[in-house]
Amino acid sequence: MPTTREYHSLAEVGHALQGRADRMAMPSLFDRFDWYALLHQHCFAATPVRVLVAEERRAQAWIVLMQPEARRVSALANWYSFAWAPIFLGDPDEAQQGRLLDALARHLLAGNSQIDFYPLEDGGALRASLRRAGWFTLSRPMGGRYLLRPAGRDFATYWAARPGRLRTLVRRKARNSPYTLSISDRLTDDLWQDYVDVHDRSWKAAEPGLAFLRALAEQESDAGTLRLGFARLDGRAVATQYWTVEHGVALIHKLSHDRAHDAGSPGTLLSHAMFAQAIDGDRVALIDYGTGDNGYKADWMDERIALHRIDAFNPRFASSWLPAARTAISALVG
Repeated sequence: MPTTREYHSLAEVGHALQGRADRMAMPSLFDRFDWYALLHQHCFAATPVRVLVAEERRAQAWIVLMQPEARRVSALANWYSFAWAPIFLGDPDEAQQGRLLDALARHLLAGNSQIDFYPLEDGGALRASLRRAGWFTLSRPMGGRYLLRPAGRDFATYWAARPGRLRTLVRRKARNSPYTLSISDRLTDDLWQDYVDVHDRSWKAAEPGLAFLRALAEQESDAGTLRLGFARLDGRAVATQYWTVEHGVALIHKLSHDRAHDAGSPGTLLSHAMFAQAIDGDRVALIDYGTGDNGYKADWMDERIALHRIDAFNPRFASSWLPAARTAISALVG
């Protein structure tokens, strides 16, 4: 029978993990302790953290949560998170993973009335454990991610398969283009100021997490995984892209461009260069465009996967009945 523990400090979690969820141990950025530490510090510092671990014969399942309200917990994730999921250590098989998740679901049942987990690629096992523990659960698709798997293709082969309108646009805009393109794997103060300057002149609303993005860029720059791209006109940055590349996976975190240069399509020309670098230079096995169903992503990518949200309600709390009914209705009407 698994045992469970709960932590209310990420410093305590870091000590307990002893490096088992760091860069060397976890291929995915979104499974690492330092990801959660940065996200909480810069985006959720005022929200209490709750981290649960279930253990059985040296195998563990961790879930990193926060408590935005009394008796309600949520995945520690936001729009910067491509995915959220339980973290398994010690290589448990499927049956043992189920027992570990069951223990976590039972632990959460005591004292909590509502849970929400998002973004999940596949929450089937987690939802099953919640239901076995006595939670009323609802799962629904909510957005998706666009992926590209080069599968041995070089960039020229990949590019030849892109939609004709995209290839024509790049060919036309690249002819006599006034823009200079560059990609850096090291962050400097000047480059970050260029990034912020472009964002301030883009169509996007003010970025609420610039401190988080800067801290992440510094961390990934130190590791050599940062890919910060710019298109410049007469030395001034007019488009930028913020990628990381590691373990054969390229993650596209943020894109911005100066709207005054829409006619020249510097962002599209920069994308062409960034994809070429990832495929031919870094030789990645996967490019992930992150969350969001923006139409332009489909032109660059080959595959879309659905993301899911799980809402769970504790029927022992009358206060959860109305939210459960509203969520069920919302799920039915789409």
